[in-house]
Amino acid sequence: MNKVRVAVLGYGHLGKWHCQKVEAHSDVAEFVAIVEKFPAGQEAAKANHPNVKVVSDIKEVINDIDAAFIVTPTSTHFELVSYLLEQKKHVFCEKPVCSNDAEGLKLKEIAATKNVVIQVGHSERFHEAWEKLRDTFQNLPTPYTVRINRVAPFKGRATDVDVVQDLAIHDLDLVLYLFKQKPKSISATGYKIRTTKWDHASINVKLEEDCEALITVGRNATREVRDLEVISQMGMLSVDLFSNKIFIATNSQFGDGTFVSEESYNKRDHLLLEHKNFYKSIQEKSSPLVNLKDGLNAVHLVDCTLKALETKKSEMVKSFE
Repeated sequence: MNKVRVAVLGYGHLGKWHCQKVEAHSDVAEFVAIVEKFPAGQEAAKANHPNVKVVSDIKEVINDIDAAFIVTPTSTHFELVSYLLEQKKHVFCEKPVCSNDAEGLKLKEIAATKNVVIQVGHSERFHEAWEKLRDTFQNLPTPYTVRINRVAPFKGRATDVDVVQDLAIHDLDLVLYLFKQKPKSISATGYKIRTTKWDHASINVKLEEDCEALITVGRNATREVRDLEVISQMGMLSVDLFSNKIFIATNSQFGDGTFVSEESYNKRDHLLLEHKNFYKSIQEKSSPLVNLKDGLNAVHLVDCTLKALETKKSEMVKSFE
């Protein structure tokens, strides 16, 4: 089978990691080009990848590739994804796939006429914990409450976007992926602390059957926390995404006399797994784990959250298929 000819668009912090993953898949991918418009980035790309062509515009290599990884600022995603789809190229785009619902509708129209793979970089779906727990989450008795925390001290990065677009989008996507009950409405409160954008947000997602998801994201916290817990009449189940541990407290005692069980799971290279899934989807002509529809649904929830933050009113969520 022929190798997938690949270009990486963007050689910033994350773009460098994507380039490494392309090289790690040399058995299925041919690394053709890095597209980087800034001179400093071009020099770094040439130094680190001397056998790869470095250009400033994707149009210079569009006829030499089968697929592209978009790792550029969010404001450029819609234009780049649209162009690559029009050229019938397979696309991996880091989240979010576009900036808003209006762009999403246009991408959906373009993609409908192209027979290509479109994968969105929601890397949080690749935790091993979800392979162990998704069936449990899908079959929870209702009602239940989901709590997700993703906060950290200020790091000075990604301040071109707010925490909803940068962080909460991961957790909004996880709510769609892990749980059967779909969002009905979203309310939110937030604070602009270090930047002119939202630096902290508390998001309440009302789900079907009286369920809810309470999401907290922030980039000015005193310590870093990343966890998810679910509370229902069956008890509590929590996942510590830093220590890679699952804790369960049911409505009864365990056989060893304890009331809380603890299980570890493996830490994995999510970016590597995303690449593997992308190439497999291209070769097998199958849908990736995170397809365009998934990416657009997440964008819609971000749109609703941002409107709720600005208006201080609850926003209705459109129906999901």
